[in-house]
Amino acid sequence: MSRPVLSNTDARRLFLDRHLLGAPQGGPGRGADLEGVLDGLGFVQVDSVNTLARAHDLILWTRRGRYRPRALEQLVETRAAFEHWTHDAAVLPMALYPMWRLKFARDEAHMRARWPALRRDGYVHRFDDVLERIAAHGPVCSSDVGEGEQKGSGGWWDWHPSKTALEYLWRSGRLAIRHRQGFRKYYDLAERVIPPEALNARLEEDEIIDRALTAALDRLGFATPGELWKFHDLATPDEARAWAARALAAGRVTEVDIEMADGRLRRSLMRPGAWEGDPSAPGARVRLLSPFDPALRDRARAERLFGFHYRIEIFVPAPQRRYGYYVFPVLQGDRLIGRIDAKREGEALSVRAFWPEPGVAMGKGRRSALEAELERVARFAGLSDLRFARDWLRQPFPD
Repeated sequence: MSRPVLSNTDARRLFLDRHLLGAPQGGPGRGADLEGVLDGLGFVQVDSVNTLARAHDLILWTRRGRYRPRALEQLVETRAAFEHWTHDAAVLPMALYPMWRLKFARDEAHMRARWPALRRDGYVHRFDDVLERIAAHGPVCSSDVGEGEQKGSGGWWDWHPSKTALEYLWRSGRLAIRHRQGFRKYYDLAERVIPPEALNARLEEDEIIDRALTAALDRLGFATPGELWKFHDLATPDEARAWAARALAAGRVTEVDIEMADGRLRRSLMRPGAWEGDPSAPGARVRLLSPFDPALRDRARAERLFGFHYRIEIFVPAPQRRYGYYVFPVLQGDRLIGRIDAKREGEALSVRAFWPEPGVAMGKGRRSALEAELERVARFAGLSDLRFARDWLRQPFPD
């Protein structure tokens, strides 16, 4: 029996709808509404880069134009969300915390095996001191511990032993992030941060795997087993393949062929009835996306589905870069139409360059829509001016 085929247009619309980038949605972008956005996404990646706005803030603002950064901080402070790791640092719905016990255990096993060769000696001997200090005096940040220890000079990961101890105890679940000041994390005992109903919940490993992969599929719309385990990075590739086989046999998922941007078909899993409801075509609004937007985190998938090759050119020497080091993808409707080099300079949003994708015509209407989005972004970032370089509208690079 042949598998049903989902056209590329329909696949893009379903995918964007599941990522809350389809039809415009209103909402205050705080409290219960923001909890719903976070639950719909499954996580929001936290990143310190702030050329325009923090990555997590831009991700949420793109979906709720009334969102302001303090609202996400309040979700963590009121225990509606917690901060931990997926593939990277992220804020997650508190409902997922019981599943994270599996990640705590697996991360601790990984750290025990790998960190002795990667970190400076002495951090294991700091565990008890760090825990006793926090228990007696409350939350600490990395600069509050490690008195008398030599500070690192070897780069981002060259931590002093007490800083390493903090991270180890957090990654293994004994500490939790109570709040941040600026971008600095404050660690506290997990039992003083995580609500008892989440802290004390216990799930079997098989149930965690099932919940994690089901949740990933619901948030992606369709996916391969490889894309499922990467979503939260809780399951292993083998566990995802075994889960897919069981779910197919039980009729909980079905196989479909998803048409890629180049016309090829990619066999994927989908929940029965996932396409029912037929998401409407997104509007014509242009949206500037964070480079860490969940819809783009899997760069290979973005290229297959949208025909959009996107990498942050961190390690490419400036003379060899096609684009600036940190450029923002630009979405219009269900199509990624280009990328833009824009950053804050003083009180202005400075637009250095916009490169449309091949075949994207920058007529008057699309250009006006792009400039309107830049004005919205500038207001969100608290900037009072919008400036364009003389040659900001570039020609696309050839394929």
